[in-house]
Amino acid sequence: MDINKMKDKVAVVTGAAGGIGQTVVEKLAENGVIVAAVDKDAVALARFVNTMNEKGLQASAFPVDISDHVAVDEIIAAIERDIGPIEILINVAGVLHLDSVESLKKADWDATFAVNTTGVFHVSQSVSGRMIPRRKGTIVTVSSNAANIPRMSMAAYAASKAAATMFTKCMGLELAQYNIRCNIVSPGSTETEMLKMLWKDEHGERETIEGLSNTYRVGIPLQKIAKPTDVAEAVLFFASDQAAHITMQDVCVDGGATLGV
Repeated sequence: MDINKMKDKVAVVTGAAGGIGQTVVEKLAENGVIVAAVDKDAVALARFVNTMNEKGLQASAFPVDISDHVAVDEIIAAIERDIGPIEILINVAGVLHLDSVESLKKADWDATFAVNTTGVFHVSQSVSGRMIPRRKGTIVTVSSNAANIPRMSMAAYAASKAAATMFTKCMGLELAQYNIRCNIVSPGSTETEMLKMLWKDEHGERETIEGLSNTYRVGIPLQKIAKPTDVAEAVLFFASDQAAHITMQDVCVDGGATLGV
């Protein structure tokens, strides 16, 4: 990536204290981007940002619950006031609640959509509203390959990610007239704490790679689980000028697990 073309741009990254979020923040900062790191977990966020600053990378912590519309708008206003005009938004924040449809608690359904879908709407609306008068910007939503294929016990997660994916595409269509690009990166199984939640025992990694016929889940053709860096590199591409003529696209980073669907 050409560091000079991204240097000193201001980016907002939600879910910045999580596995993929942290890596996205690091990749952006390494390319000279000034990052406003957003996460609900204030303690973990502060610890991560301190580590970034010790490395000489530019990042600031802005703790907020993205399911709170008013709080989001206040924090975005603070970022623009304290750091500068936002040119890049990366929606990474996400939660996962596993259960069958018949057993799924309404509270878990609501909590999933509050972050994975409504949270994306809150942050994107607040940031894009400020990008429009400046007629420039790029927004990337980290969705999931589960948005494109059914998964057992993941109805809430998959549905929320599918909604976030289509929301981002519709937003991209509306914002194209203002030279604002909106794209999606959809990871599959990635080496994060969220993935490890799905593993019942020490065979979890192998079963993820090989697949399980009893859950109608094929394996990963590339025979490996993604690293957060694999996802972050795709995000970085969309955020850069190398993707200057790309919008409303969804790139799946899953080693072929969804067979290109």
